[in-house]
Amino acid sequence: MAARRRMNIVNWRSKLLWLFLLLFFSGVSAGQTAPSRVVSVNMCTDELLLLLARPDQIASVTHLAHDRHEFPFWQTGRRYPANDGSVVSVVGYRPDLILTMGGVARDRATLAERIGAELLIVPFPQTLEDIEESITLVARALEREERGRRMIAAMRRLSAGQPDALRHALYLSDSGYSMAENSLGAQWLALAGVRMPDGQGARVAAESLLLDPPRLVIRSDYRRGQTSRGQYWPGFRFVDQSATTRIVYTDGRRWTCSGLSLLPEIRRLREALAR
Repeated sequence: MAARRRMNIVNWRSKLLWLFLLLFFSGVSAGQTAPSRVVSVNMCTDELLLLLARPDQIASVTHLAHDRHEFPFWQTGRRYPANDGSVVSVVGYRPDLILTMGGVARDRATLAERIGAELLIVPFPQTLEDIEESITLVARALEREERGRRMIAAMRRLSAGQPDALRHALYLSDSGYSMAENSLGAQWLALAGVRMPDGQGARVAAESLLLDPPRLVIRSDYRRGQTSRGQYWPGFRFVDQSATTRIVYTDGRRWTCSGLSLLPEIRRLREALAR
């Protein structure tokens, strides 16, 4: 009986040991599931990847992320190899996760599956809440949830500091295009204390700026120093020559995606408009 009791004790200890080892190595395995070769094939997911991932997780970003005229974080983007925005161009990096945004052709999804990569499609954001959801989605895929929570907290702090009274202003991008009053860009501008005029969102009639100059213009500096047909739009001359219009320039590159890169720009605009 005593020998059998000792055998039972040994068996239970063995089972407990195996259970401990199973739990331990399961934990190690779970800790190693974070993707280690992540590529982005869209400029807007370049932004999310560079802001959320660990540097050693990033395998490639798009060629636009290397362009100082297009991408606000181009200096960081140039640390990583560039791709042309296609899945074919990133096969050599052996990605385990591919980030993109918006609609994706079936052949792209099929190719990603064939090379053993997960394809994460981030929806185009329409609201500030959508941006928070995108942050959460990408941060979870990267196993960088804490980093994602910090970025969301920064957005909410900015929102909490929104001025009580919104000033009417006209946003002008290249060729005189504005933004709709309920657009994502307009939601960001509201955090800076600016309200878009009703009915905007298309190209502004240049003559209207001559006949009724706005008191405040938020003007994109996107490729402002380059010669282009858009930069010669006559409305810009009418605004520049108006004695009653105040022009505040904004970094036009950050409005392309209207994502996280706007956080410091909205703070800067808020301070500039308060002066």
